[in-house]
Amino acid sequence: MIFPKVSFEETLGEEVVSAGRCVGCAACIVSCPFNCLDYVEEKPVEVVECQVCGICPQVCPRYRMSWPAVEEFVFGRERKPREEFGVCRRIAVARAKDRNVLRAGQDGGVVTALLLFALEEGLINGAAVSGVDAKRLFYPVPKLATTTREILEAAGTRYSYSPNLLALREGVKLKKRSLAFVGTPCQVQALRRMQMVPLKKYAEALSFAVGLMCTEAFTYEGLVEGQIRRELGVDLGDIRKVNIKAKVLVTTKSGEEKIISLKDAKRHTRKACGSCTDFSAEFADISTGGVGLKGWTFTILRTARGEEVFESAERKGVLETKPVEQEKMALDTMIKLSRRKRKVP
Repeated sequence: MIFPKVSFEETLGEEVVSAGRCVGCAACIVSCPFNCLDYVEEKPVEVVECQVCGICPQVCPRYRMSWPAVEEFVFGRERKPREEFGVCRRIAVARAKDRNVLRAGQDGGVVTALLLFALEEGLINGAAVSGVDAKRLFYPVPKLATTTREILEAAGTRYSYSPNLLALREGVKLKKRSLAFVGTPCQVQALRRMQMVPLKKYAEALSFAVGLMCTEAFTYEGLVEGQIRRELGVDLGDIRKVNIKAKVLVTTKSGEEKIISLKDAKRHTRKACGSCTDFSAEFADISTGGVGLKGWTFTILRTARGEEVFESAERKGVLETKPVEQEKMALDTMIKLSRRKRKVP
């Protein structure tokens, strides 16, 4: 879809931000050639008079996005009805072979293992991921990881929102020529729209995109500060991992596990997540998630590039896999969650 030259306020300002539909992905901010926008309280704010270039509505994942157009761009075809969770070339259940990666990673450590492999093989020279704020404990922030140590430090999931496109912008500013991007479905949607414009400096720097399966993100104040710190009494500096397996599981560094019901946690769902219809990051090169698995990652290879990176790591012994048919419950969960997000009965 081609948009006329219209301002931020009459497009995203009215139909996305004021309407409460802004996910805070920061695509409009990183794409603005005049630096008119800044990221304030998880949304764009106009800090310089808009120059009416018309780019921001073209990259926003919540502004009149055509799913078929993006599917044609990424895959060369639209999703078929039988493809319940998007276009795919291969589905596998996988995990990292390195114990250190498994210990640091969320489920099977697949994303961390792939990033380390790609960095060591020279496929990338950096990755836009989420890290943890140095001062605000367990608070996710965009991070440009360029070393093995930085990738390992960023492993795991925080479940509060991190606008990782800001880290991608940092990598481009530093003239990194081959970057991996890891983000939520809405962020991957924005990234593909940026490529479609095209915004060449981002399109040419991207090596591959990994999408993280996501039902919703929670507010930091509600889930982390409220429920984990105040209600459970967990010192935020003592958190080793937070995971969701039909309930929120908080594991401390001592190995103690505390539980929050998913119903209680959902009280702190970010408002904009309610308009999302993409559970499995359908436009990514590789999509990953736990979907009930313990110690393994449900992995969808969607593009030739994603398949190439994944299978290279598999051949080198970085990953081990098993057929998805051995985990029928996970496959059924994928279909169920995808239908729920699409709002299909």
